[in-house]
Amino acid sequence: MLHLTRRESIATMLAFGASMTFGVSAAQAGPQYLDKTGYAVSGYDVVAYRSLRQSKLGAQQPKAVPGRKEFTTEWNGAKWAFSSAENRDAFIKNPAAYAPLYDGHCAYGVAVGGKVPGNPHLWRIVDGKLYLNITPEVVEIWEKDIPGYIAKAEKLWRGLEAKAASRAQVPYFDTRKAPV
Repeated sequence: MLHLTRRESIATMLAFGASMTFGVSAAQAGPQYLDKTGYAVSGYDVVAYRSLRQSKLGAQQPKAVPGRKEFTTEWNGAKWAFSSAENRDAFIKNPAAYAPLYDGHCAYGVAVGGKVPGNPHLWRIVDGKLYLNITPEVVEIWEKDIPGYIAKAEKLWRGLEAKAASRAQVPYFDTRKAPV
């Protein structure tokens, strides 16, 4: 029998609840998560994560770099914003190298079987891949076993990818910050 802490139970309920409420159409294949901004990753520059100094586990990551409306491109059915033309061009050459895994959904949420939004400020690059999470509480759980949660997410993603993208909003996240 699996025993979860109160925090893990809340995170699991959040992931499952959002996926049941918002992501039910198997007709769509791998749609990117979009929030009110209308941009992938809420309009933050996914190439710029590579230039940020990643924090140690347990420490808050540096904030994501806002994209600019004049440096955009379209990929995977979504509009992407970048802080410079150079970053936009790097993304255009190899979008899969920069786009967050799980179409911008929370990595922990996918690991527990749901599609919930990813917060661009709650990120980690693991083995060259960008992962997002939804809340600081979820990050705390995810960081306890990142390789294990990635392995679970990879197995479950095959069944989740074709479902509709989450329509939920990231809690306590201001969508007016990017793109600029």
